[in-house]
Parts: sequence; C-alpha cells; structure tokens
Amino acid sequence: MTPRHRVLIVEDEQDIAGLIKHALERGGDAEAEIVGSGDAALRVATERIPDLIILDLNLPVLSGIDVCRILRSRDEVRRVPIIMLTARTSEDERVAGFEHGADDYVTKPFSPRELLARVRAALRRTVRTGMSEVVSFDGISADFTKMEVIRDGQPVGLTAQEFKTLKFLVQNAERVITRDELLNEVWGYQNYPSTRTVDNHILKLRQKLEKDPANPVHFRTVHGMGYKFVR
Repeated sequence: MTPRHRVLIVEDEQDIAGLIKHALERGGDAEAEIVGSGDAALRVATERIPDLIILDLNLPVLSGIDVCRILRSRDEVRRVPIIMLTARTSEDERVAGFEHGADDYVTKPFSPRELLARVRAALRRTVRTGMSEVVSFDGISADFTKMEVIRDGQPVGLTAQEFKTLKFLVQNAERVITRDELLNEVWGYQNYPSTRTVDNHILKLRQKLEKDPANPVHFRTVHGMGYKFVR
C-alpha cells in the first residue's frame, strides 16, 4: 500500500512483538512500531497516531484494559481500531475487552496469518465506515448513498460496475490497487478471466471524469502494479 499503514504493537514479550512486526511488514503494506508498556503505548499513540493498535493485556505499568479505556476517552485516537492480543481465554476477559472498546480479540498462541487477516479486515472497515458518503474532487461530486455522480453541475451516467469501481478506488485513495485486487473486491472473481476487464473500466472512468483522459490526474496507472486514485 502507498502510503503504508502505521501499526502500533504493544507487547512486552520481544519475541512475540518481533514476530508480529515481521508478519505485518513482510507484505509491504504496513510499518510497525513496538512498545513494551502501557504508559509508553499511551504516549506513542498520542504523539504519532497509528492506523491500528495491537494491544496485549498483560503489560507493565498499565494493563491493556486500562490502555484501551484511556485511548477510547481521547478524541484524537478514539476511532483507531484496537485488536487485543492475550493468553487470557475466559469469556469474562473477552467481554471486558469489548466493553472497554476493543474491536477484535486474538488469543495466544496465534497464527500470524490469521492475525494479519484480522488487521487487514479492521483497516478495511475503518476506511469504509470513516469515508464521507459524498466525495468531491475537481468539479466532481460522487454521492455513494444515492449512487449519483455530478460533474460541473451535470449528471454523469455510470454503469453499476463503473460506480463500484469508482467507489473502491476512492475508498482506497492514494493506495496502489492491483488489477487482481479490483477484480476480487469489485467483481468478486476468484478465477480471473482477464484483467483487461479492469483496464476497460478505468478507461471509461477517465473518459467520463477526467478533464483530459489522455493525461489522467485522478485515475493514474502505476506501471507493473495497477492503478491509484489521487484526489
């Protein structure tokens, strides 16, 4: 992803913290910072607001529950998703975590692949729920509730699939999206017949929404990788 997501790992066991950091950064879509205590977590999360926090419950100085509760009381970080990571498996512990604001709960020992999948899912939910239903750029207004696009005061006719492609690109603005990812997320294909399908839809969006389709400003090609929407 460009730019990469910032993930704060709050874990006092360095072997586990290192494993999580490696899993997150291996795919190139995240950069992770590690802290080993509850008070350090509060300081770093406020100074350098992350996109997501992975939070152990058993921490020095302040417990993970206390950290979660305090973060949820601070306006600047209250919407940052928190995944709790702990060896505690009782129902009461899980309920307490959710009641204090956790978005997800993973128990040790854990699968790095499963944790990575949960991180990505939490980040996708944040992008989608945090996005305004009306997005404007360069004389264009796209209303994702009414499924309407207006350009310079005039309605633009988009097919349902073109609109879905536009919405996904806008939701992931500034991030490079591969053709396969677009097919999977917009079309739902598991076995891709042809990535030319994506190219044709991007071409149509340029023709309908770019002032100069031959020199696109918003729907950019990233050669060898895919496409990127720039506002």
